[in-house]
Amino acid sequence: MESGCCCWLVALPAVDGRQYVYRVYAPADALLADLFWDAWHCHDESALPRAWDLFDAALIRRVG
Repeated sequence: MESGCCCWLVALPAVDGRQYVYRVYAPADALLADLFWDAWHCHDESALPRAWDLFDAALIRRVG
């Protein structure tokens, strides 16, 4: 298991037609589902329009 922390970008499509992108810091071997839920819960607690809670609709990329 890799101990270093990486930066991930998670793009969530929302009901208003936009994509909201969140930066998630997690290990390089983090589960994609965990990254998705971290971003989704952050979005869900905001005042922004509701994001779809569909894992397959999210775009997840490691950037660092």
